Amino acid sequence: MPVRIIESDLERSGHANALIQLMDQYARDPMGGGEALSSHARENLVAELRRRDTAHVILAFVDDVPAGLVICFEGFSTFACHPLLNIHDLIVSVEHRGRGLSRRLLHAAEELAVRLGCCKLTLEVLEGNSVAQAAYRACGFAGYELDPRMGKAMFWEKKLAIV
Repeated sequence: MPVRIIESDLERSGHANALIQLMDQYARDPMGGGEALSSHARENLVAELRRRDTAHVILAFVDDVPAGLVICFEGFSTFACHPLLNIHDLIVSVEHRGRGLSRRLLHAAEELAVRLGCCKLTLEVLEGNSVAQAAYRACGFAGYELDPRMGKAMFWEKKLAIV
């Protein structure tokens, strides 16, 4: 099966459709919340990502079928005084799991980060997602801590009302 990993061009309808299809699969997965992608996200996600110069989408196709996706956003490390690349979403379709696609997508994100002059890649992972944690560890990721006595960083959120 031929595998293609590409940086997407969301002006292309095939890439835009692949993004929505894969994000809907991710949203429906227990690790994505278990509910379909909202109609608002389906209708607006591609346009909103296109508006953001710091958004990057990498797609994996197997036999020209959308099989995986990474969405990254550029950020900035104040301590290192260099840009960073945050992997916000990573999905491999259920039927394509176990074939090394996540490793290939992470490698493509790392190559992108190097081209952008980034000092690091960041991501978040659920405590219960041991499969993803193993894949991330195999690609060189580790929990973040400044001083082991203070413990690992925790990801928190505060939801805001959308106006």
